[in-house]
Amino acid sequence: MIPGLIAQRSENLGEPLRGIGPLGLEGQLASGGIPTFNKVLSTTVGLLTIVAGIYFIFLMISGAISWMGAGGDKGAIEDARKRIMNGIIGLIIVIAGFFIIDLIGYLIGIDFLRGAFLIFNITQ
Repeated sequence: MIPGLIAQRSENLGEPLRGIGPLGLEGQLASGGIPTFNKVLSTTVGLLTIVAGIYFIFLMISGAISWMGAGGDKGAIEDARKRIMNGIIGLIIVIAGFFIIDLIGYLIGIDFLRGAFLIFNITQ
């Protein structure tokens, strides 16, 4: 009885491992991998943009509270002003980054912001 059980289990050892989700579908690995990568890349960039926006709001609020609580202290007011300016400059850099990447991609003929299109053209 035990040798039969071992023989039965050894049949399944030759099957290939499959991934989870769209990458695990049979016969669709080539067509499912690029859109999945594009979705992951888009989600990551979107999430980082949201985090940058939330951090900007945090810097603005904390700078405003520090400014109001400075009580006329020039050092505290300067610190609050620097915090607000850092938040504004950071948000401008994040927004300008999209335009700069798009401009560079346009000039050299590669669309960096559409990852699936870029990978599809490289693989063909």
